[in-house]
Amino acid sequence: MAIKKTYKIILSGGGTGGHIYPAIAIANEIKSRFPDAEFLFVGAKDRMEMEKVPQAGYKIKGLWISGIQRKLTLKNGAFPFKVMSSLFKSSKIIKSFKPDIAIGTGGFASGPLLYVAASNKIPTLIQEQNSFPGITNKLLGKKVDKICVAYDNLERFFPKDRLIKTGNPVRQDLLDIETKTVEAKNHFNLKHGKYTLLVIGGSLGSKRINELIEKELDFLDTQNVQIIWQCGKLYYQQYKIYGNTKNVQVYEFLNNMDFAYAAADVVISRAGAISVSELCIVGKPVIFIPSPNVAEDHQTKNALAVVNNNAALLIKEEDLDADFENKFSQLIASAEKQKELGANIKKLALVNATKEIVDEVEKLLIK
Repeated sequence: MAIKKTYKIILSGGGTGGHIYPAIAIANEIKSRFPDAEFLFVGAKDRMEMEKVPQAGYKIKGLWISGIQRKLTLKNGAFPFKVMSSLFKSSKIIKSFKPDIAIGTGGFASGPLLYVAASNKIPTLIQEQNSFPGITNKLLGKKVDKICVAYDNLERFFPKDRLIKTGNPVRQDLLDIETKTVEAKNHFNLKHGKYTLLVIGGSLGSKRINELIEKELDFLDTQNVQIIWQCGKLYYQQYKIYGNTKNVQVYEFLNNMDFAYAAADVVISRAGAISVSELCIVGKPVIFIPSPNVAEDHQTKNALAVVNNNAALLIKEEDLDADFENKFSQLIASAEKQKELGANIKKLALVNATKEIVDEVEKLLIK
């Protein structure tokens, strides 16, 4: 009788929720297929993955690693030592854990870990969320076995024969939000029959989006909207006072994103890759305000991939003062435009991304 193998899976990704949550989603899907599998995450010390991964029920080890600062700074002097330290610790982790596969979802820690795994002939897969890859995944692309991507035309950055377009892993509870609208509005104590605006600026928050909403509260009140405003961990103490005003609710973090999306009629959002993928599945009209402070302006590229399909609106930060009120009031006034944007963005959804990525993982495991 054949002995059933117990697989050992190592995953690395972090720095932001956009790298952490895909890794957790992939691990959860692998676990559903191989309940006896053993998992280990590797992240960057002092980053949010050291908290979020254990909360999801997985073990994690931390590396002393961070990115290169784009400005000239003394912090860059430590970078070579961090790389050497992380490569050494990654080697120790790989030798001790003996994984059957290594999976990277981007972020600083995945670089050394996946490099060591590939150098030791361990099957490797990376998942690139953005339309413009980060430096870690661009470097790893030359060494790994498979690269799962969410956008077309990434042959510019990766070997074509290793590319598989799967989409980005997203929360499975977003797949049926149409059935949750009434429950979601009750959950947030919202008025039924009144437009609901959801504002999301990422887990840490967006300074510029928060400034915009604060400035436009009176205008938004004239538009007869009620607001769910996720202002982020860095800004909650500054903006929580507005949660005491009528029709405005302010949150540091939204744990029930399925309810938040279900309650919303219109969404204002950054254009991080995972947010874009989630919003495609949700199928609500969106105004993207991309962060200009990210590598290669990749949030604008993510947003344009949707906007160019007439599936969302985009306002650059520099144009907010001139354009926001006009664009928002036009959208709210046109039920037809809202319906059109919602239908078009839903056409771009890749709902089976997590399953398809794990299909590729499975092929590497049983090779």
